[in-house]
Amino acid sequence: MPMSGPDIEAAILASLPGAVVELTDLAGDNDHWAAKVTAPQFAGKTRVAQHKMVYGALGGRMGGELHALQVTTVVPT
Repeated sequence: MPMSGPDIEAAILASLPGAVVELTDLAGDNDHWAAKVTAPQFAGKTRVAQHKMVYGALGGRMGGELHALQVTTVVPT
């Protein structure tokens, strides 16, 4: 069963409190998502480190329950 948008958002917010998560279902199948995550925790971190923080929030779900996730990270101004 694919991971739902609310479940993705909840997992990210649990790991990155105060983040803003914008999700787009890319294929309309709840299995291919784009996430724009804006979080103060990203300040001073490389883009790779920011993405690792997002993927880390999802635990072992990537490649299984969550097939594909395109990530864009933003540091709030």
